[in-house]
Amino acid sequence: MIFLHVAPANAVSQLYSGPINAWVYPLFEQNWRLFAPDPESANRQISVRTSRTAPDGSVRVSGWFDLSALDGSAVEHAPFPSHTAQNTLRRAWSSYLEAFGGDDEPHSERAVMMRTYLRNIAADRVAAHRRGSFDSIQLRVITLPVAAPEASGATRRAAPIDTRYLPWWKVAPHGTD
Repeated sequence: MIFLHVAPANAVSQLYSGPINAWVYPLFEQNWRLFAPDPESANRQISVRTSRTAPDGSVRVSGWFDLSALDGSAVEHAPFPSHTAQNTLRRAWSSYLEAFGGDDEPHSERAVMMRTYLRNIAADRVAAHRRGSFDSIQLRVITLPVAAPEASGATRRAAPIDTRYLPWWKVAPHGTD
């Protein structure tokens, strides 16, 4: 699959481009960011909360769980942190933004794939670090732009904080009570 993805366009790769791209992205995405990274222009806090619908129809919603802090802690306390620990969630969010823009309606197969990827990362991390079962998740992304430094040393104006709530997404049942 990787060969067909990186090979020059041909009849086979064009005919099967959908399945090839679904297999290659996002795990084997190739770009120049490894060699010439684009520095972050914002600090993002990505949090998730879960809900569980009981047999009687009542819904129990958890508090917010900070996935970004979990990633930061894993990197900070590891003598040799992996790029995966540092970038998986951040890159999933960046790819989601590229695919969806300002709304949360998928307009392509890639958008659906990126939503699934982000949803699965969040659900798996919550299940690994919290007790209890859940059947839906919601993400909240708080973005604080990083302002450019003032040349004169003057005080910078505070950049506006943006908070984005993604829709509730159904997930395969996770956890146990």
